[in-house]
Amino acid sequence: MKRVHALAVAVLLAFAPAAQAQTASGSLDAKWSEGAQDCKAHFEPPLQVHRYNATTYILREDLCSTFEAPFMYLLIGQKRALLIDTGDVADPKAMPLAKTVTALLPHGLPLLVVHTHRHMDHRAGDPQFATLPNVQVVGYDIDSVKRFYNFTPWPEGVAQVDLGERVIDVLPTPGHNETEVSFYDRNTALFFSGDFLMPGRLLVDDASAYVASANRAVAFLKDKPVRAILAGHIEMTADGGLEPWESQYHPNERALPMTKADLLALPAALAGFNGFYLQSGKFTMINSLNILDVGGIGVLIVIAGLIWFLIHFFRRRRRARLA
Repeated sequence: MKRVHALAVAVLLAFAPAAQAQTASGSLDAKWSEGAQDCKAHFEPPLQVHRYNATTYILREDLCSTFEAPFMYLLIGQKRALLIDTGDVADPKAMPLAKTVTALLPHGLPLLVVHTHRHMDHRAGDPQFATLPNVQVVGYDIDSVKRFYNFTPWPEGVAQVDLGERVIDVLPTPGHNETEVSFYDRNTALFFSGDFLMPGRLLVDDASAYVASANRAVAFLKDKPVRAILAGHIEMTADGGLEPWESQYHPNERALPMTKADLLALPAALAGFNGFYLQSGKFTMINSLNILDVGGIGVLIVIAGLIWFLIHFFRRRRRARLA
């Protein structure tokens, strides 16, 4: 079966670019596992694979394997393939990511592994690919990102990764994390946004960088077709609410795709961010470090007030006894 699938992909790619017009569209009608309230009684596979079209695959780690349930994306070109992110689970026995990805590739096709950013839930699976033949894993640290895509100066410019009759544009989008990049596939008009833009909590590390990234992304995509924006996670319910933090059960999860209109609305929402927490339209923005800092200051103020009260209380009692 694997040989038949690989042959079909090879034949399809052999007729590119004519075939590209036929394969640009695809299906986003995926039913993702909802996890479980009791993961010990949950028997879903640890990794789901959805075939968008013959050369594009969406993979997701099951909620009961990791509450992060990250998405990964496999894009197959004529000369090589691209895997965006490697998920949150390192153990190949618990999460057979490399085995699954290589089975989807035409025999012998080189694979390039990249990351949307350096957070562990997007790169934990890297070791599964480290010793495989014909596989290159790009480093996740900021220097490796700058060097590989030749971003000078960072975070300006747009890089290209040529897969062979399939060009992927790479756009710096820091703000959630300093290493964040997003990917635009000219073949399918899909925009892979990682945690920069997702149906869930936008965790803001650097607000000014985030606004600048949103503006750059809008400028880059405003005149381009965007079939869908596909992110690194889903944290929202179908009615627009947020799933409980670290929940491994999403019985009413919204669909993965976001739209170009969502991206166009992002700069204005970020511009109004107060540095701590804000809900604006579809967006929930949080800077947890700032919240923790303020909370810590508040605790210190309470402790200082309590100490002041106790000192003055005992001083008054002492004066009363001496009077």
